Amino acid sequence: MILDRSFPREVKYVQEKKIPLVIAGGTVEYHGPHCSYGCDTLVAEGLVKKLSEIKEIMIAPTISYSPSSYAVGGRTSGTVHVPERAFEDYVYYVFKSLLYAGFRNIYVVIHHQFEQEHEMPMTLCYRTAAKRATMEYLEETLGEGWWGSESYSDYYEQMEGANDPFSWIKVVPTMSTAVQNATGYDHAGKYESSILMALCPDCVKKERLGDVRHWFTESAQEANAELGEEMVRQSLAYLAQTIV
Repeated sequence: MILDRSFPREVKYVQEKKIPLVIAGGTVEYHGPHCSYGCDTLVAEGLVKKLSEIKEIMIAPTISYSPSSYAVGGRTSGTVHVPERAFEDYVYYVFKSLLYAGFRNIYVVIHHQFEQEHEMPMTLCYRTAAKRATMEYLEETLGEGWWGSESYSDYYEQMEGANDPFSWIKVVPTMSTAVQNATGYDHAGKYESSILMALCPDCVKKERLGDVRHWFTESAQEANAELGEEMVRQSLAYLAQTIV
């Protein structure tokens, strides 16, 4: 199911059954001369689409423009960077709207800057916005003092369960630390080029590697679809277990 193409009946079904609503969080970022600018977006989108083929989820519109940073390429590289505070406010409003609409099982899937699941700026923006939106939604709908009320006396028993409001929005990597350790992970090198090649073959052009030399793209010549398919397989297994 795709949210853009759905109607109220489908949305109500997803909400009542607590079916995951999944958002691919992407970037527009320079990935050397051989990978397309949408690499991070396409990997997240590709895995989410494949997940929808094996598991019932609803796919929400992708968020592409984000705090990609100019760490890899400068302002003239083609990278689009949205400052963190502006981005956090933007996704805060998205999350708050989804909560008011009745969604209670939301996931954001990110591929960008998630080495070893480190907390980097874009991930932190999503997570902070999620907590802000949830806190304000609860205060606006339940009133101030909601947590201290007798109706929430079982709060600690509900933590991490389906009724925990702070589990309504989760931010997860495309590849867990375990998957990264098993298959490899990099930026526009052998591994990222391989997974992009497996998911979107026309977005990798290895013959262009000679256009510009970068230390981080030197291993990309070894990229291959077979490695990419294994990365996809392990990533999907992780996502299928995590997105529930």
